[in-house]
Amino acid sequence: MFADVRRDLAAEHADLDAIVGGMDEDAWGLPTPAAGWSVADQVGHLAVSDVRATVALSDPAAFEAEVAALRVGRGLEDWLESHLDEPRRFGPSDLLAWWRSSRASLLAALETADPAARVPWYGPPMSAVSFASARLMETWAHGQDVADALGVTRLPTARLRHVAHIGVRAMPWSFRVHGLEVPESGVRVELRSPDRDLWVWGDDDDDDVVRGSALDFCLVVTQRRHPDDARLEVRGRVAEQWIGVAQAFAGPPGTGRRPGEFRDG
Repeated sequence: MFADVRRDLAAEHADLDAIVGGMDEDAWGLPTPAAGWSVADQVGHLAVSDVRATVALSDPAAFEAEVAALRVGRGLEDWLESHLDEPRRFGPSDLLAWWRSSRASLLAALETADPAARVPWYGPPMSAVSFASARLMETWAHGQDVADALGVTRLPTARLRHVAHIGVRAMPWSFRVHGLEVPESGVRVELRSPDRDLWVWGDDDDDDVVRGSALDFCLVVTQRRHPDDARLEVRGRVAEQWIGVAQAFAGPPGTGRRPGEFRDG
């Protein structure tokens, strides 16, 4: 299983590389749906995150100490606001080379990691398998920002299962990070995969249900689409509240997208 996740992560890297690797220089400066972030910023964020992820895997104690220091005062918020300073000093070709190098180092660190080892991060610690899936999720989500900026339509793949799984598992986190009480009841999630398989999480007797395509669900839980712009069937009070705040990624509450910003299909 761990080998499969690593392979899928490398494939997600390669798909985004195929989009940005052939861009002209002007395209790197295009604005993306993330306010204030260009295409270059999206790639730079991934490079920075992959560097930090490699540290979390190779020297977890040092990484935990770093995060503990960031949690003092506005440390984490200040870091999030300034972490693009370094990649913004690079030109497009050097930035692309740095991202390729940083992700290669990450894959190498995952290659030797214990699948069950707990890896620290800016949110809750994860197993190495989940950690690799989270890196895939972030690569896919920021790749969506790049695709939206360029007007590119990406074909969804079965790799979305990793993103969807994190989105489902992050339901308690979504409530906590928004200062809400975590519901005691669960939500059944039924998603149609790109290959037309049915992916299911939750119990048959759950009263609350979310149904739809895996792509729409993943776009919502990564906050790349507003729930109003996704074709999801959401039934039940808990499910409705969750989809309104769903957040598959670590860090402070995301701002998401405005309703009507994207009308796919």
